[in-house]
Amino acid sequence: MPPMSSRRRLTVLATVCLAVFAINLDTTIVNVALPDLARQLGATTRDLQWIVDGYNLAFAALVLTAGSIGDRFGRRPVLLVGLLGFAAASGAGALCDSAGALVVVRFVMGVFAALIFPTTLSIITNAYPDRAERAKAIGVWGAVTGLGVAVGPLTGGFLLAHFTWPAVFLALVPVAIVAAVLAAVLVPESRDPSEARLDIPGLLTSSAAIGLLVYTIIEAPNRGWASALSIGGFAATAVIVVAFIAIERRRRSPMLDVSLFRTPAFSAASGAVTVAFFALFGFIFLITQYFQFIRGYGTLSTGVRILPVATTIAVGSVVGARLAGRLGTRVIVVTGLVLFGTAFAWIAVSPTYMPYGQIVAQMVLMGTGLGLTTAPATESILSVLPPAKAGVGSAVNDATREAGGTLGVAVIGSVFTSIYAHHLAGTSVVGLPPHVASAARDSVGAAVAAATHAAPPLSYRLATDVNASFMGGLHVACLVAAGVCWLGAIGALALPGRRDMRVGLPQPAVAVVAREPVPAG
Repeated sequence: MPPMSSRRRLTVLATVCLAVFAINLDTTIVNVALPDLARQLGATTRDLQWIVDGYNLAFAALVLTAGSIGDRFGRRPVLLVGLLGFAAASGAGALCDSAGALVVVRFVMGVFAALIFPTTLSIITNAYPDRAERAKAIGVWGAVTGLGVAVGPLTGGFLLAHFTWPAVFLALVPVAIVAAVLAAVLVPESRDPSEARLDIPGLLTSSAAIGLLVYTIIEAPNRGWASALSIGGFAATAVIVVAFIAIERRRRSPMLDVSLFRTPAFSAASGAVTVAFFALFGFIFLITQYFQFIRGYGTLSTGVRILPVATTIAVGSVVGARLAGRLGTRVIVVTGLVLFGTAFAWIAVSPTYMPYGQIVAQMVLMGTGLGLTTAPATESILSVLPPAKAGVGSAVNDATREAGGTLGVAVIGSVFTSIYAHHLAGTSVVGLPPHVASAARDSVGAAVAAATHAAPPLSYRLATDVNASFMGGLHVACLVAAGVCWLGAIGALALPGRRDMRVGLPQPAVAVVAREPVPAG
């Protein structure tokens, strides 16, 4: 493939950024519709977790294999299949009439999103062979990725202010189609000339491990965290992970070269990305419900109020990529994770009706921390591999993002559910009919509805108890998120510093022969 002009590279970058904007927008656009889904589809908190995590789970489980598919069969055709399939599945989501059907559609959307995401980063890596230029391009890509995640609630809020909840799915269809047309016209073809075989055993074991872990976490509040089924699920997950590592170490062409994690630039960066998206997705899952259920804001007002975190993620990603080149990846990523954790700790000690200015300050701190973390960490992951193996590094980066986000919703959501249900159980909810009380413990939306329709003085007491129970769950969940971020900051100390970047990064333990990508056909 001949070198591209600067203008051609910019058009390619703009096209793939539009593609990632669409699929990352979908990771959170549904969040602002959760109260409507709870009311109109009768979805419980567990159902809402699956509606959010069905997409993320399929995405995380398949993205490693999807990166290999793009490397083998060509990145442009795989990108086109992903975008068109994503558009079709989004349209199907608007037709669902039950929570269960919507969960199934969300899984299908996640499958096609998994084809898109690693392919876009592979295309950038091959379009920008110079590391300095590639770092800037990845900074833009990271900004758009984070912006898509964070602006989802705003977009969803705008749509729900004028239409019903199916609009949040229909809106994604034209975006994906436009991105597909641009990709067909503008994106050059590239692939990995080695054409490694697909790793089916690796796919099955990795998908089983991620799926079982998330399922166990989401179901734990109902089963009990110490129940035999929960403990058995965690134990089985550990066994499957060991099996996956053993399988990958023995294969000549593994889906994931686990030896890469011996390189600090790769392993610490992967961990940092996982932690960052764990915290972000957990935050958005809860904050959208806080604004609507506790503060009584409308859908559009909720989206607008989350905008500060979206803006600062975009700014932080661009600034973080530039500062990493001057100060080293380590100091920037560690700083980002410390800021992120501090924001959660601040939320954990905040009152129920805190001033919005205080919430803005918390979100700015949070968005800056995420931006400083993700773009430099992503560049560190990709720096370990040559351009011909871009799909591998891209897929690992994407898998860490989606695995982190999936676990964030599962863990943060389940911790919140456990504390909320436990706190509410001994309050005025006992004065409700048994079936209404049970629904209130399972769903904040049902509890708010029960408080609205109850007669005074029960309605006032119930509203107060629901608010207190919600905030109790929110505070504990935020403390968990803060602890995870700070542990991630300790792990990020293994990232390369300024001197390490200047003299060059160590090579992965397993030699990879760098070849130039060749045109398809």
